[in-house]
Amino acid sequence: MKRTHLALAATLALSLTGLASAAYADGQPAPPSASQAVSPDPWGALKHVHAGVLDVAYAEMGPANGPVVILLHGWPYDIHSYADVAPALAAKGYRVLVPYARGYGDTRFLSDSTMRNAEPAALAQDVIDFMDALHIQRAELGGFDWGARSADIVAALWPERVTSLVTVSGYLIGSQESGKAPLPPKAELQWWYQYYFTTERGRLGYEQYHHDFAKLIWQQASPKWNFDDATFERSAAALNNPDQVAITIHNYRWRLDLANGEAKYAPLEKRLAQFPAITVPTIALEGDANGAPHPQPETYAKHFTGKYQFRLITGGVGHDLPQEAPQAFTQAVIDADHL
Repeated sequence: MKRTHLALAATLALSLTGLASAAYADGQPAPPSASQAVSPDPWGALKHVHAGVLDVAYAEMGPANGPVVILLHGWPYDIHSYADVAPALAAKGYRVLVPYARGYGDTRFLSDSTMRNAEPAALAQDVIDFMDALHIQRAELGGFDWGARSADIVAALWPERVTSLVTVSGYLIGSQESGKAPLPPKAELQWWYQYYFTTERGRLGYEQYHHDFAKLIWQQASPKWNFDDATFERSAAALNNPDQVAITIHNYRWRLDLANGEAKYAPLEKRLAQFPAITVPTIALEGDANGAPHPQPETYAKHFTGKYQFRLITGGVGHDLPQEAPQAFTQAVIDADHL
């Protein structure tokens, strides 16, 4: 390891501090964040496809000949973040695909010898491999958290494959070099789990308590979302994947340059380190109560050089925006398709 951040592990017991709201608003009211009964599971039987190094489990709905939308989930969430968005888009004629990322749900590595790598380029390559396996030349991408980062990367590096983009918290492309720069103390505090994961104690803690860990992250990232136990448990089941711990730990250690990636992704990471512009039509969304670390919109607007809109979704909406404000997310996908 080149560096350690053990001193910040003492922040483990502290709550995340919310960042200031974004300076823009779309004037569109978001659904209330009050507790409500969990929606029925919309997926039915999942499909599987061999794509790159993975056997990808994914949900599909909507007409087979409709314009394709691929929805990408984050950590520690799963495809149920789109349990209301996907049916709504399918009803509008879209072919909606919602894959489990590596380390989640029923997605599995095809080989035991494959590195359990979660560097950003690998996760983005998974999206391209998934599209190739299903013979999809172009698709609209939507995502939040890790899923937004992967969607951003695909849009930046393979714009010919992306018709339009909906990204929560905007431009999330980074690099190991940029990850070395210290943040103000309040911002560092929000990353307590990243520093916890740099330690062996953190890895063991996540392995032993990943269920409770995920619930804490949900609560901190969406402090005004009163989700019920059924909603959480439905998604938490996806974290029982045998590679979940390895994928999560590697992702956060890689960001701090405490874990290596794979040489085959080095050319992609080198391009990402230059912060490439995103030229495809894009709508960036942000919740007004997002308690997770996220950049401010004025800092990333310059990276979107094509048609671009920013929308602040109000009403106590937190980090899991597609699940907390499904109508707003659905409308953004439809609108981005027509920018």
